[in-house]
Amino acid sequence: MKKRFDILFRSYLGAAFLPVKQGLRNTLLKWLYPGIGIKRWLVVSIIGVILTIFGASRLGEASFFTHKLTFTKVGDILTVALGIYFIFIGFKELLVFIIKLFLPPKEMRAGKGLVDILYEKQYLERGPKIVAIGGGTGLSTLLHGLKEYTSNITAIVTVADDGGSSGRIREQFGILPPGDIRNCLVALAEAEPMMRDLFQFRFGEGSELEGHSFGNLFITAMTKLTGDFEKAVKESSKVLAIRGQVIPSTLNKVTLVAEYKDGTSTEGEAKIPEKGCPIKNVYLKPADATATPEAIRAISEAEVIVLGPGSLYTSILPNLLIKEITEAMAASSAPKIYVCNIMTQYGETDGYSAYDHLNTVINHSKKRIVDYVIVNTADIPENLIMKYKEEKAFLIRNDAEKIRKAGFKVIEDRIVEVGEVIRHDSYKLAQIIFSLFFKA
Repeated sequence: MKKRFDILFRSYLGAAFLPVKQGLRNTLLKWLYPGIGIKRWLVVSIIGVILTIFGASRLGEASFFTHKLTFTKVGDILTVALGIYFIFIGFKELLVFIIKLFLPPKEMRAGKGLVDILYEKQYLERGPKIVAIGGGTGLSTLLHGLKEYTSNITAIVTVADDGGSSGRIREQFGILPPGDIRNCLVALAEAEPMMRDLFQFRFGEGSELEGHSFGNLFITAMTKLTGDFEKAVKESSKVLAIRGQVIPSTLNKVTLVAEYKDGTSTEGEAKIPEKGCPIKNVYLKPADATATPEAIRAISEAEVIVLGPGSLYTSILPNLLIKEITEAMAASSAPKIYVCNIMTQYGETDGYSAYDHLNTVINHSKKRIVDYVIVNTADIPENLIMKYKEEKAFLIRNDAEKIRKAGFKVIEDRIVEVGEVIRHDSYKLAQIIFSLFFKA
């Protein structure tokens, strides 16, 4: 009776666990299905183990009888070496396979190699939290260099642009201008070059899309689809697999206004330089524009804050005119760095020195938002000097001593990258910024 009960109990127990055993067996079998890509490396690893054991055992027997190097012994050594090689290849590919299973979509879309992934995970993701504030080509140039040192980057970008493609989109669709946002997204992109080129592709003459970039239209479509500009930027960030994040400084539809020294004023970021009159100050309409919460959070958590480079009145100051951003920067204990431009800009900074740039920043915000000023000391080729002179742009005078007397620290270095145009050397800038971080 006891034996029958025991058999019955075991049969019920077996029936209860049968689905578990079948599920486990099915799961194990699925790993061996065609196309999974794991069988070949398992086979390679197993062959490697067999060859290594076989060769090692033969070597052990041979060394027991003689220490002479024979043809057979050389063959056994090669067998062991081949086995170790197979084991290495098999386990390496299995490791890559397993890692890819747990990769987030960002890395999968970017098509990164294992070394790149490990480098980003172990080095870049441990990098300092850097906030870069500005707009235009200056900010995107800086981001190119910063992303080689850390993936903890937040670009806070002005949305006061109302010219070109961005201005047309802003007027026609009633959304925030996407141009500067797009440039920063592309600068931080880890996607394939074709995808980056696609976002920067600009439609030529002869169509209704003339002058528009694909990236601007993509962000516009995403905004209409999601009903939220901020969400559209985040979704675009995923498409480009960016290293860091890009945040508009405000979600309010703001207009930049300039008051000139002759008492007149102009509305609209694109129109401000056209008058060619010295600017007294700029302000935003509406004056009570609020900062994006993510921007304030990023500033409060930042370990380094960088202003510029970029157009002083139309790229940098619009961000600082938002009171919450200025207050958050002033309250931060992180080193705050202002990167001065290399050349003056007609209609904005005619005749300005490095000190004049800094003084304008302080007058529109607070003194405590800058600790260091980076100024260029490199010479510019004469042919480029003449080219810029035709556009009424000149090399900014380096009056570093005046900046020091005002209570700021100055970093003087050769930070120019010379090509068809004059740009900051993004990698040299990044090196300087990181050296200041480690000294702080």
